[in-house]
Amino acid sequence: QIFNQHNAEAPNLEQAFHRMAPMEPNLDHDLSWFLLPSYWAKMVVALISFLCFANSYDGDFVFDDSEAIINNKDLRAETPLGDLWYHDFWGSKLSSNTSHKSYRPLTVLTFRINYLFAGGFYPVGFHVINIILHCTISVLMVDVFSILLGGLQFSNKGRRLNLAPKSSLLAALLFAVHPVHTECVRHAVWYLNVLCQTKCGTYLVSSQGDMAFFILTDKEGHTFSVFWVLVSVVLGAIAMLCKEQGITILGLNAVFDALVINKINLLELTRKLLYKDKALENAGLLRKGLLFRITLLMCGGASILYIRWRIMGTGPPAFTEVDNPASFADSLFVRAINYNYYYSLNAWLLLCPWWLCFDWSMGCIPLIKSVSDWRIIALAALWFCLIGLICQALCSEDSHKRRILTLGLGFLIIPFLPASNLFFRVGFVVAERVIYLPSIGYCILFTYGFSLLSKQAKKKKILAVAVLGILLINVMRCALRSSQWRSEEQLFRSALSVCPLNAKVHYNVGKNLADKGNQSAAIKYYREAVRLNPKYVHAMNNLGNILKERNELHEAEELLSLAVQIQPDFAAAWMNLGIVQNSLRRFEEAEQSYWTAIKHRKKYPDCYYNLGRLYADLNRHIDALNAWRNATVLKPEHSLAWNNMIILLDNTGNLAQAEAVGREALELIPNDHSLMFSLANVLGKSQKYKESEALFLKAIKANPNAASYHGNLAVLYHRWGNLDLAKKHYEVSLKLDPMAPGTKENYNLLRRKLEQLQRKGG
Repeated sequence: QIFNQHNAEAPNLEQAFHRMAPMEPNLDHDLSWFLLPSYWAKMVVALISFLCFANSYDGDFVFDDSEAIINNKDLRAETPLGDLWYHDFWGSKLSSNTSHKSYRPLTVLTFRINYLFAGGFYPVGFHVINIILHCTISVLMVDVFSILLGGLQFSNKGRRLNLAPKSSLLAALLFAVHPVHTECVRHAVWYLNVLCQTKCGTYLVSSQGDMAFFILTDKEGHTFSVFWVLVSVVLGAIAMLCKEQGITILGLNAVFDALVINKINLLELTRKLLYKDKALENAGLLRKGLLFRITLLMCGGASILYIRWRIMGTGPPAFTEVDNPASFADSLFVRAINYNYYYSLNAWLLLCPWWLCFDWSMGCIPLIKSVSDWRIIALAALWFCLIGLICQALCSEDSHKRRILTLGLGFLIIPFLPASNLFFRVGFVVAERVIYLPSIGYCILFTYGFSLLSKQAKKKKILAVAVLGILLINVMRCALRSSQWRSEEQLFRSALSVCPLNAKVHYNVGKNLADKGNQSAAIKYYREAVRLNPKYVHAMNNLGNILKERNELHEAEELLSLAVQIQPDFAAAWMNLGIVQNSLRRFEEAEQSYWTAIKHRKKYPDCYYNLGRLYADLNRHIDALNAWRNATVLKPEHSLAWNNMIILLDNTGNLAQAEAVGREALELIPNDHSLMFSLANVLGKSQKYKESEALFLKAIKANPNAASYHGNLAVLYHRWGNLDLAKKHYEVSLKLDPMAPGTKENYNLLRRKLEQLQRKGG
């Protein structure tokens, strides 16, 4: 054990205080913990936080990354930068009814910069930046905790007193290695959301040391304080443009100003207000312009919220019951009791972050519907602890204890308020990402509790070893959880043991298996998802698709029909239902289903493509061509629609039109070998042999194992009179596919012709 030494550097300012506050008790005095110089402490925090997450730097994009990054057009260079200010986090227009209303343009801008520098969607760049950012913030937290835990006391030469290097190191380590942070660090779409708000908050708290000195030495008493309040409002607005939680920075700033800078005694102040004591100046409310600064903060926060409300379209996002079932409960009692249970689960994740899951919705946490439910004990325990801490924070005779407990509770509760359902409905039940900032408060309370235990314990070294064991377990848990975020398969399967009742978990496992071609296993998980949530339309749609591909058409039709009954505007399910009805040769019903899908999603190229196939089967050629043309207008790279147009025009003898369409398609999709093949066939029939040959050879180079490419090139050479080349490509085609239709007959015809030529030559 190395005992407390105070030789850390602090700003050497020449100004002097007009009066000196008495020295506060030092939190480090009773802490059974080792002491490191500030530089080494920060190096240790950086190294350990890096070790927690470094094992997955090369992981894949997982879960929401595909929608927020890969499929988000706002990241592409061709999208004007101005569009970011009118779109939500997922790239949808804020004015759209389907918008999530998550307005985070600065976060999307960072994604876009990362995409441009990386030259594409490479997850390594995103993950490496996230790990570096977490390490940086963890290091900054050493200074933040030094101020929060040690307070602000200055000598007459401006040197900070009452430093807390041991306790700030412990708190920073707890923050750096907390497993609940894994989602933010490893999930590309979430960590940058908390980046700016955390850095803004860190900057604010770190700068308050200088701020306090300026306030206390300024004879006028207002100039510098107004400046810093305006800075905090601006930083709060910047943080809110990264994630909605950013607005809570203003609340944290107010708490810090009142408790640390002005040393307000909340209990004394409350008493004076209740008894209408006129001596509020003595209570510190008006001291050094505190009331003015808090009013300015409130006005700034209200202005930011109003502007954001206007940008959102003055309407909240639309969530469904599966996202947050408690908020849809008819009974106020059921809503309140379940919200409180969710709070207790968040608190438990801070205390024991072992059961972690990427998604806690869809039945993962069944609703509490009566007081006889044993889970009531959890929320009773939560409020028992909170009320006890609040009473200690307000009523303790020890001002040092009051300040630390109040700061810990403030940092624990205030950043969590936007996720609490108190002010508006949120789109989740429990989300580990929203605990990133509240964990600061947890670290403060844990460190203070450890100091109290150290003060009472006789064997302090055993207690220190126990805390080191907790840190080591958290490091191991972080590494394990981080490895689970490396791929979707590992992530989704890890959730099965935590939330076996979560239909979305089974759905995602099934989807992952289906994407890998394991349809039999995927069916099992899709069925379980539907069993757990009989209204899970997306699981019904995907299961219906697989059954359709396996030619189990009647069950597929039943599932898809049920899906559109439950959600009548589900365009994808309507389209898939139309495909099944078309396969069952119920053409009128199929056509109606396709048009219903287009009604609900006007820009739906795949539906127009399938509608065109229906019309082609019915020999309604003009309608088919129009449908496919609509598909290519909506999606110019829709290769199948272009191909079908070329083939239909070719089959109906419209060779000139087929050639024009083929050339138009290849201009848009120049490297598509299937389009080269189709156009080459048209050119061959038009006796443009040289052009046709060039396209066939180009298509074969792109896809050398396509038997039909070699077979049709052989037919071209056969017509052209290049019989040796024709023979060569017939043989290659038959080698690749001995059962290729027509190829064997054409090859036999060629052989007979070559034999006749040989006999004539002989």
